[in-house]
Amino acid sequence: MQLNIEDARRLLETALGANGYSEDEAVTVTDHLMDCELRGLGYAGLARGVAIIEHDRRCGLSRRPISVLRETAVSAHLDGGDDLGYLVALRATEIAIAKTRHSGIAIVGASKTHFTGMFSFYLEKVTQAGFVGMIAGSGPSAVAPYGGTQPRFSTNPIAFGFPSEGAPVIWDISTSSITHAEVLLAKRLGVPLPPGRGFDADGRTTVDAASVLAGGAMTVWGGHRGSGLAMCVQLLSMMVGQKNAHGAYEEPGDFGYLIMAFDPGLFGEGDGFRKSVADYAAEIRETRPADPAIPVRTPFERSAKVREQMLARGSIEVAGPVFDALSAFAG
Repeated sequence: MQLNIEDARRLLETALGANGYSEDEAVTVTDHLMDCELRGLGYAGLARGVAIIEHDRRCGLSRRPISVLRETAVSAHLDGGDDLGYLVALRATEIAIAKTRHSGIAIVGASKTHFTGMFSFYLEKVTQAGFVGMIAGSGPSAVAPYGGTQPRFSTNPIAFGFPSEGAPVIWDISTSSITHAEVLLAKRLGVPLPPGRGFDADGRTTVDAASVLAGGAMTVWGGHRGSGLAMCVQLLSMMVGQKNAHGAYEEPGDFGYLIMAFDPGLFGEGDGFRKSVADYAAEIRETRPADPAIPVRTPFERSAKVREQMLARGSIEVAGPVFDALSAFAG
């Protein structure tokens, strides 16, 4: 179904507000979810809003104030207070940006949180401030290492962002072959997963999302190389306090979030670097394509273009079950 953008935003804010989030918190989370929706990532948009509220209702909304456990001029370690990652990760990102403005570099970690969202959302803020950023995060085990069938990694996203004279260059990936949000949405809609994306609890390949979530595992992205990257991301998150918790990912628990930011001006002229990024991105786009019908593009470019088109259109496509669930939560 088609839903007006403002109506979708109001629905999300109302549903979150009716389920324990303050007005400001609901706006903050909705900003993130709607950005995903507008970039064509529906599984991380309104559908994720449903998953957040369902999780809170099943597990009980136990939230403590986000606190700083230890801090230096260039670092901070946050206890997320078992609060929603969209709020905790944004706080960590804001601290990293502020410290980078003051000291030129910052590293901030957080744990005791869940559902940290799309890292490109945070990296847009970092790059808008003129800084380079890197984010790594993990959570409960849900992904099998290369050659295995049991979960040992989380979906373990990693992302990099570079400021430019124009649009930033942002690369944001999950190190699993499919995201948890996509599997959860497939289960909700009763549709099969693409082949090769998951195992059931007995180690058999499956396209049934419910079987993957019920003690099974997603497959890793990129073969043995992606498996090694996933392990490194897991270790980075463990360093900031995330425990290597095993169990069904359907009930997210303790996530880790690590963000690094630095001013490219530490190595010379910041404006010159931003021009170099823009020039290099243009050079990549001008690469002769293997298929003349499919031009070469830089990471993040496609979803940013989709966002422009969605905003111009003024509406988004929402699955009926997702709309119905949010409407029920909103009362």
